[in-house]
Amino acid sequence: MAAAPTSALETLHRVFGYDAFRGDQAEIVEHVISGGDALVLMPTGGGKSLCYQIPALVRPGVGVVISPLIALMQDQVDALRNLGVRAGFLNSTQDFGERQRVEEAFVSGDLDVLYLAPERLSVESTVRLLDRGKIALFAIDEAHCVSQWGHDFRPDYLMLSSLHERWPDVPRIALTATATETTHKEISARLNLDGAKHFVASFDRPNIQYRIVGKASPQKQLLELLRTEHKGDAGIVYCLSRASVEKTADFLVQNGIPAVPYHAGLDKRVRAANQSRFLREDGLVVVATIAFGMGIDKPDVRFVAHLDLPKSVEGYYQETGRAGRDGLPSTAWLAYGLQDVVQQRKMIDSSEGDEAHRRRQAAHLNAMLALCETVECRRVQILNYFGQAGQPCGNCDTCLTPPEQWDGTIPAQKLLSTVVRLRNERRQSFGAGQLTDILLGKTTPKVTQFQHETLKVFGIGTELHESEWRAVVRQLLAQGLLAVQGDYGSLVLTEASAEVLSGSRKVMLRREPERPAGARTSRTRGKTAAVELPQEAAPLFERLRAWRAATAKEQGVPAYVIFHDATLRQIATERPRSLEALGTVSGVGENKLAKYGEGVLASLAEE
Repeated sequence: MAAAPTSALETLHRVFGYDAFRGDQAEIVEHVISGGDALVLMPTGGGKSLCYQIPALVRPGVGVVISPLIALMQDQVDALRNLGVRAGFLNSTQDFGERQRVEEAFVSGDLDVLYLAPERLSVESTVRLLDRGKIALFAIDEAHCVSQWGHDFRPDYLMLSSLHERWPDVPRIALTATATETTHKEISARLNLDGAKHFVASFDRPNIQYRIVGKASPQKQLLELLRTEHKGDAGIVYCLSRASVEKTADFLVQNGIPAVPYHAGLDKRVRAANQSRFLREDGLVVVATIAFGMGIDKPDVRFVAHLDLPKSVEGYYQETGRAGRDGLPSTAWLAYGLQDVVQQRKMIDSSEGDEAHRRRQAAHLNAMLALCETVECRRVQILNYFGQAGQPCGNCDTCLTPPEQWDGTIPAQKLLSTVVRLRNERRQSFGAGQLTDILLGKTTPKVTQFQHETLKVFGIGTELHESEWRAVVRQLLAQGLLAVQGDYGSLVLTEASAEVLSGSRKVMLRREPERPAGARTSRTRGKTAAVELPQEAAPLFERLRAWRAATAKEQGVPAYVIFHDATLRQIATERPRSLEALGTVSGVGENKLAKYGEGVLASLAEE
């Protein structure tokens, strides 16, 4: 780009179009500019990229960004080039000529930012290339990929600890959107950053409304959510299996919702095309396994839905954090049921690895179950998980419609006694469905294996409905008072069960609020600094979105690379009539003003 701005704040305003830093950004940026190493924990949408992009522009040399996201590097580079930043990447998707042009630009100092996949650093020619140029900094993005017990572990990240040994005078900044204290320590140790300055931002995302509903017919519940609250919105739906991804995507399409599948079993070209469509089109839903999402910069994802229980709070937080990166109100919605608990427990029991590994998996699951079953504020529970304090938010389902707690000790004793009697008297173990039938006194094929008339517990649980008994089973599993055993999900007692049966332990259970699962609750919308859209500005906003879509299509880039929705909202609200006035809008930097200013003003004049 042109002559480099002399200060971080000037760079922020001139290049990115923002007047002030947020949170810890200013301190992080100045620390790295001065040559210090940094480890940054900051939520998705918190502005991590600026923490290394601005130092890369202010410091002499090229900022080298280590990113695991080969499929997204082109979009990341396009976004920077649209700002007037000289950016490039080196990865396995390029031919020899493309790589050579980028390498020459790096050596000659004609780049500001260079993206590399971590595996490139194991190639000696890449190391020699870096030795030939001037490096401003190393940015290690998605740093949690170094955690060997994490959900996104990448072995190539383990090599990155050697960066400081080879280039001791180059500052390093490692960044991640999610890390517990344990993962934080692991990142620091494995990347040799114990001597770096650590910055831990608040993990609170007040614009996201967390909601967890009882799973009944999850696809229909999802459809209701999209039709009633997110019509025409872009969103991500996570499923546990590839088959479920395919079925759910087909179901949505058949019901008039534009949707595409994404999972590792799809042809590589189909997967890439579906990801590209999601990034470039407005209002598309992607249904995916957790293979999708890391590094997705699409700012206007209005919802993230889970049709299956995530394995950990850490994974859940990172996945839901892909909603509302623009700061506008968004929904994190999860359908959760008994079978989720049974399935996850079985997966842990049959997983590879030693007993310590299984204990870690169980601890992660227990924390996730505690979040699902809490009667307290969900946001507070999430913040507590990451070692941060919080106050009830007033914008999650448990705050908006508080669930009741009830004394479930007697039902728990009845259910546990049934498990004991079946084991002692019949030498049999049953799953949740059969136990429920026995408690309700149902004569079904499931229970005709024995003379139910002679079983003393047959029919002792008619005070609860079938769905209520399933909730009891689910919560006893969550509390460790029941366990899953064998391939068929048989329920067995745990050591803690004896305390309940003896009456020495009280069992408090959660009763779901009386509302249809997935029904909309009132939303607190004033907790974000993003510009709200007055009703009279809505038509202009849509006209600006249409102009943006046409411009993005013409340039072959995602729409958000042109301008974010939040910027278009401010433009539609303020209606600037000159380039000078347009330049004061947040998100309109010098280069974008020159490229798109006349087009925006022309759209505003079409009235």
